[in-house]
Amino acid sequence: MQRCFAKGFTLVEVLVAMFVLAVGALGAAATQATVARLREQAALESEAVQLAASLSARMLANPAQMALPDAANPYLQLDYDADDGAPDAPPMQCFGGAGCNAASLAQFDLYETAQRVHQAFPGGRIAVCRDATVWNPALQAPDWDCVSSAQAPIVIKLGWRMHARQGQPASGAHAFVTMVVPG
Repeated sequence: MQRCFAKGFTLVEVLVAMFVLAVGALGAAATQATVARLREQAALESEAVQLAASLSARMLANPAQMALPDAANPYLQLDYDADDGAPDAPPMQCFGGAGCNAASLAQFDLYETAQRVHQAFPGGRIAVCRDATVWNPALQAPDWDCVSSAQAPIVIKLGWRMHARQGQPASGAHAFVTMVVPG
């Protein structure tokens, strides 16, 4: 009597192959999600650096306001949180030097900066102050609090809320970009 052996795959082999394929597909999907989150974070960091540099240049271009004492300097009063709503428009729109004085120009600069924070950063916050210790060693992160002294450098702190991971609350706005204003 002659025996016939079937050639091909058994059901167990097919199931194992499908399991390996499913694990690989899940790994690829998780990698794609991580890459998308990191790409968004990098784009926000780049935008934040550009915004801080722009505000720094505007501050340096308005020496009359920068020469004022800290309590009267409008730039050093900026502490805007996007959760408080859209910023109030300044009394005068200073496009192309339309007869604006130094104080009006400073108000316009701060409005445009706050408007960009409101539009571009999820739960964004920006603060300008004198700060001698930007880094908080206890938190191992930049700190929103300002340790003010006349000799401390002027810094721009800009942060935003990160997207919450599943099952976790969204973290608060953290200062992800901190820039020292030269001069």
